[in-house]
Amino acid sequence: MPEMLINSIDSMESDHLVRTMVEFSSKALILGRRVGSLYRRELKEGNHDKLEEHQGKVDKFAEEKAAWEKDREEWKEEKKRLGTWKVHCLDSEEKFKGKITNLEADYNELNEKHEGLEVELEDLKSCIIQEHINGFQKGVRQVAFFCMDVDVADPRFDVNKDVVDG
Repeated sequence: MPEMLINSIDSMESDHLVRTMVEFSSKALILGRRVGSLYRRELKEGNHDKLEEHQGKVDKFAEEKAAWEKDREEWKEEKKRLGTWKVHCLDSEEKFKGKITNLEADYNELNEKHEGLEVELEDLKSCIIQEHINGFQKGVRQVAFFCMDVDVADPRFDVNKDVVDG
């Protein structure tokens, strides 16, 4: 059989394939009856050459019919097998594995974005801390300028020390 025909048969749904096989089987029966009637007519006429030719065709159709019946039964079994709960679960498992893969890809993408945000957040924190230090130092300079009696070199005004109990 041609490769294209085999591929088209492989890609058919099992219900459609079974219906097609039943149709061909029915046609084979009709052709078998027709060949049988021709066979009887040739037998009456005494033409043995055509008789042998038709007998070969009948045998060929009988073999094809048997093969189609066998294929039909195999496809019925395949249909039953595909309809089982286990196959349904395996199909669902494959579908969920695909979803998990997609979710993992999304998770990794979000992590990459998040890592960039963490670095940016740390930069912003250090900028805020530096602005507080600069603001405190500016305030100390302003106190020294406006309040001459306050000593800004006093260790109490060290910005790098924690303020505890006032």
